[in-house]
Amino acid sequence: MKLETIGKYIRQYRLKNNMRQEDLAEKTDLSTNYIGMLERGEKIPSLETLITIVNTLGITADMVLVDVLNFGYTVKNSILDEKLGKLSAEDRNTVYDVVDTLIKHSKQISP
Repeated sequence: MKLETIGKYIRQYRLKNNMRQEDLAEKTDLSTNYIGMLERGEKIPSLETLITIVNTLGITADMVLVDVLNFGYTVKNSILDEKLGKLSAEDRNTVYDVVDTLIKHSKQISP
């Protein structure tokens, strides 16, 4: 299980909210050192702490847990779909072509 990715996503969404570690620490009553340890994957937050952090960041827990949930790819697909929707039709087709090529060359798919 990739528990260290929880911190990666906390950092990603903190930065997306233009927050410093100090800002998140202050708003969640946690220490800046603890936020840093979470983001580096050195600590895993308790459920209560995770709820506080995601509420502060204005995101859902599945956005942070996407890599550790069995159904996390549903969330990733939604995020990818949102990003694709912002592309021009030409760029979107290029992305689809690249994905198709990667799938064709995947070791997991038999010919």
